[in-house]
Amino acid sequence: MASERIRKDIELLEKNIKEMSHLDFNREEKDIIQRAENYKEDSIYYLEKGDYITSFGCINYAHGLIDSLRILHGIGVK
Repeated sequence: MASERIRKDIELLEKNIKEMSHLDFNREEKDIIQRAENYKEDSIYYLEKGDYITSFGCINYAHGLIDSLRILHGIGVK
């Protein structure tokens, strides 16, 4: 059950990042996206280890980073 929720959150993050791919980001914003991607990879790593709490924390932190960029660029937060 927890793993399904985390997998959905990972899919949603990937979708949100893809929706923003047409934007022209500055260097700092690109760094933020890279950090979100790194947290996503950490989430997958911990998910595969069965550490759902850490995995969930990682993917939620990634969402927070992407949500901040979405707000800055006037894209609705999902």
